[in-house]
Amino acid sequence: MTSRKRPLAGDCGAEDEPRTPERRGSQAAAEQGGDPMCWGLDETRRFLRAEGLHDFQDIFTEQNITGVALSNLTRDDLEKIGVERLGDRLKILHSLRKLQPTAKVFNDPIHGHMELHPLLITIIDTPQFQRLRHIKQLGGTYLVFPGASHNRFEHSIGVGHLAGQLVKALSERQPELKITRRDILCVQIAGLCHDLGHGPFSHMFDGLFIPRARPGFDWKHEEASVKMFEHLVEDNNLTPVMEGHGLKLPQDLIFIREQIVGPSNRDAGQTQKWLYEGRTKEKSFLYEIVANKTNGIDVDKWDYFARDCHHLGIHNNFDYHRFIKFARVCEFDGQKTICTRDKEVANLYDMFYTRNCLHRRAYQHKVGNIVEDMITEAFLKADPHIRIEGSGGKKLKISEAIEDMTAYTKLTDHLFEQILYSSSPELTEARQILQNVICRRLYKCLGQTQSKKKESVSADKCRCWEAELAQTIPKCRTDDHLNPEDFVVRVIFFDYGMKDKDPISNVRFYCKDDPTTAIRIRKDQVSKLLPETFSEQLIRVYYKKRDETLGAANKNFVQWCMNHDFSKPQNGDIIAPELTPLKSDWNSNNNNEGEGGGGGSGSAAAYNSARGASRPKKKLF
Repeated sequence: MTSRKRPLAGDCGAEDEPRTPERRGSQAAAEQGGDPMCWGLDETRRFLRAEGLHDFQDIFTEQNITGVALSNLTRDDLEKIGVERLGDRLKILHSLRKLQPTAKVFNDPIHGHMELHPLLITIIDTPQFQRLRHIKQLGGTYLVFPGASHNRFEHSIGVGHLAGQLVKALSERQPELKITRRDILCVQIAGLCHDLGHGPFSHMFDGLFIPRARPGFDWKHEEASVKMFEHLVEDNNLTPVMEGHGLKLPQDLIFIREQIVGPSNRDAGQTQKWLYEGRTKEKSFLYEIVANKTNGIDVDKWDYFARDCHHLGIHNNFDYHRFIKFARVCEFDGQKTICTRDKEVANLYDMFYTRNCLHRRAYQHKVGNIVEDMITEAFLKADPHIRIEGSGGKKLKISEAIEDMTAYTKLTDHLFEQILYSSSPELTEARQILQNVICRRLYKCLGQTQSKKKESVSADKCRCWEAELAQTIPKCRTDDHLNPEDFVVRVIFFDYGMKDKDPISNVRFYCKDDPTTAIRIRKDQVSKLLPETFSEQLIRVYYKKRDETLGAANKNFVQWCMNHDFSKPQNGDIIAPELTPLKSDWNSNNNNEGEGGGGGSGSAAAYNSARGASRPKKKLF
């Protein structure tokens, strides 16, 4: 049997070493000197001679084919410039493949082995992108779900990978779409960089902190992502690198920006049919891959569904592989759009249902929301006292760093520890709040309720409700004096991704018998078990203290719900058993079906139990 021992160093010559594509490419470049993307005529001629292609030096010289053009040559291009024989064309292409940059492989727990283009690696290896390693994907939810410790870094790489998977599948399935290498690379970069603008604790920063720190200031993390991407390119001098990989600037930079944040000339929508500048209307489907503004089906969701469910321990019902397998581009109303098979409509409803479940069970978890409220309050108290150095040595507050990308690059989740471990007397209040978070001395959730009609909610409306909660006098009068600042009212929205609309109404499908025609599928063509409405609004009330006033706060909350004719809180019969029987529609037969008793029996039992001093109270549910 042949020995399988590894040969000792020096036992085999260089010609016996395995030559992977990476080794061949790097060796070819090393032999000629410099980056092949930047070669001139001399380097190109030397390479052709080394590859035994002496006869074609003059053709390459006459056509001035050098640098990036070498790796982009196709068989048709070679025929056009005068390489007549097929065998010669194949031989040249085989040699030129050695100059193509070699992808690097990432091993991801969600998508397995992911190959990424060298330009994507260059972007990843910048301080602006590496910053995402230190921003939790789910913010304060990590303090509720111990497994949710993943960061924006791996999510962004996953989105870049999936963006490439989808656009490459479309290109292979439909060559007539004329998807170029530039298109593929730009879509991958947009997926990779779409979340560069997230602040500490992700959505907590742009959803809670900035609106309260800078009221009226219109700012979204998508816009910050574009600014951070532009800063990344400038700060790391990536313009020549991007051009070296075949991108055309500034057009492709505009295309990448538009995929993340949408068209820059939205106001022209009344008079201009096509608002995008990066690509023509013929490539409209490319704008549906990273951030789909039409129906919400995009690779960003596919990654965070799979990744978040994995780390949260929640089952994911949606398989994005099937969507990629059946995806086709069809024309509808004069615009090319990504469609899927008609039989996949139920799976897409599952996708949006999964989104709704994630929000209910994790993203809007009542304790997670309390944690993020407390962290936000700590950041607000620390904002005037912490300075971050920006461009030109300028010192900026936390809330001002969003306007200076040099300062914003330094702003990550470490801000939590910076405050928690500070000894500065100015940060005493903020430090105490974070200490309460660490020790789980959290605000108490009094309960949640719903309005019969959709409420128009603003920060002022929530403050008004907080004042009402403190001043409400229950029918069972208490002598406790409660303060409005001890109540926190939050309005939570749940939907399927398109607010009140059925998201499937904006999805286009095709049939097996005619894969070129886009069709719509109505909800009543799918199932009668689908939701009647696709959004709802919940009102949650928290109380900051956990002392003897908590009982009074509970009763004020129930009485406040009664005064506004809101729905009965689920724990209403427990926290205020003497109040809930007083509202008749809270105790009707419709609310107690299947409980085996007359209308209101549960509430009446709780009321009688509370009044019977000699008998111990019993749990009803």
